[in-house]
Amino acid sequence: MKFELSTQDSDERPIYLTGNFNNWNPKDPKYLLQNTSIDYKNFTLTIDDAQLPDDIIFKFTKGGWENVELDQYGNITPNRKVAKYVGTSTNVVEKWRLNWGPFKDEFFPIVEIISDEFYIPQLDRYRKIWALLPHDYYVSNKSYPVLYLQDAQNLFNEGSPYGNWEIDKKLSILAEYGRGDVIVIAIEHGSESRIKEYIFDNDNIANGSEGKKYIRFIADTLKPFVDENYRTKKDRENTGIGGSSLGGLISIYSGFLYPEVYSKLLIFSPSLWIEPNNNFPMMSFRVPYKTKIYLYGGEQEGSKMVKRIGVFEDYLRKWEKKNLFDFEFKTNINPEGTHNEFYWSQEFPRAIEWLFYNNTENPVEVKPQQNNSK
Repeated sequence: MKFELSTQDSDERPIYLTGNFNNWNPKDPKYLLQNTSIDYKNFTLTIDDAQLPDDIIFKFTKGGWENVELDQYGNITPNRKVAKYVGTSTNVVEKWRLNWGPFKDEFFPIVEIISDEFYIPQLDRYRKIWALLPHDYYVSNKSYPVLYLQDAQNLFNEGSPYGNWEIDKKLSILAEYGRGDVIVIAIEHGSESRIKEYIFDNDNIANGSEGKKYIRFIADTLKPFVDENYRTKKDRENTGIGGSSLGGLISIYSGFLYPEVYSKLLIFSPSLWIEPNNNFPMMSFRVPYKTKIYLYGGEQEGSKMVKRIGVFEDYLRKWEKKNLFDFEFKTNINPEGTHNEFYWSQEFPRAIEWLFYNNTENPVEVKPQQNNSK
C-alpha cells in the first residue's frame, strides 16, 4: 500500500502516518514518510499490505498530536479512510498544528477570580483563587467535573518569571475537540510560604512544614465552597487534583489522604527527592479506592527524576497488592523534557483527556468532534 501526501504549508518537521494499524502512535519511526521534494511539500510511504487492516483509518502528524494535520481554515480534520485493495492513497494536508496552536477565541475558558483574598482558616491567611470555566458555562445547564491545580501564578497568566502552562489555551484546544467540559480551580501559591505549604511533614526541608493544613484547606474548605457556588459534579469520580514539582508532591499527599474526595491525580515532575523512600501515609479501607494517576517527567530534569518516578510506580503496585488502592496509572517520560512550564504545558491536554475522558474508546486524538459550525 502506497501513501502519497502533498502540502503547501511546508517546513522541515518530519511527517508520520498514524492510524488503526499502529495503535495511533503519532511518532512511530516505522511510519515516517520520505520527503520527495526540496521544498518539503511532497512525501510518500509504502507499507507492506500484511501490516495493514483491510479498512485503514489514518491521519498525518508532524511528530505528535500537538502537531497534527488541520484543514485550510485551521479546523480539526476527520480521520481519513481508505480500503487496502485501492493500492495507492493520495492525500493533501492544508495546514498543521504547531505546539497545539492555533487557538480559537470562541473556545477559550471563562476566567474568573473567586476571591483576591480567600480565607484559609487552617493557616489563618488569605489567598487568591481563580476559576476557569468551560467556554459555554453560562449558556448551558450542565454540571462539570473539577480539577484543583497548585501554583496558579504559573498556569495561565502572562508575565510569570518562569513562563506558564497556558492552560487557558490548552483548554480551548480540548473544547474544540469536545473535551473541554472541565472546571479548573487554580490556587495561587503563597510566595514565601510556598515551600512550607507544599511540604507535608518534613521540617528538615521546611522548618514548620504546613502541608497537612494546606491539603485540609482544599478538601474541607475550598471544595465545599466551589461545589456550592458552581455547577459541579461533586462526587470523587469527577474530582481531581494536581500540580508540578512541589505542587505535584503535595497533590500526591492530597490524593492518598483524601481518596474519598479525589479519584484523579495529575502529577508532573514531582519532587520525590523529598520522599526518597516513598513513605507516604496510607490509610486502610474495607474496599480499595479506584484512583487514576497521570505521571509525567522529563529525562533532562536531572539524573534521578525518571528513576524516582519508576520507583514510585513500583510502590503503587505494592500498595495495590495490599488492597490499599486500586490504581490505574499512565506514565509519560519525555526524552527532551526539562523542569519547566513549557513541557508541562505540552503535557496538560494529554493528561486531562486521559484522566477525565474515556481513554479506551474515542480518544481525543483519534476521533475528534467537529465544531466548524461554532
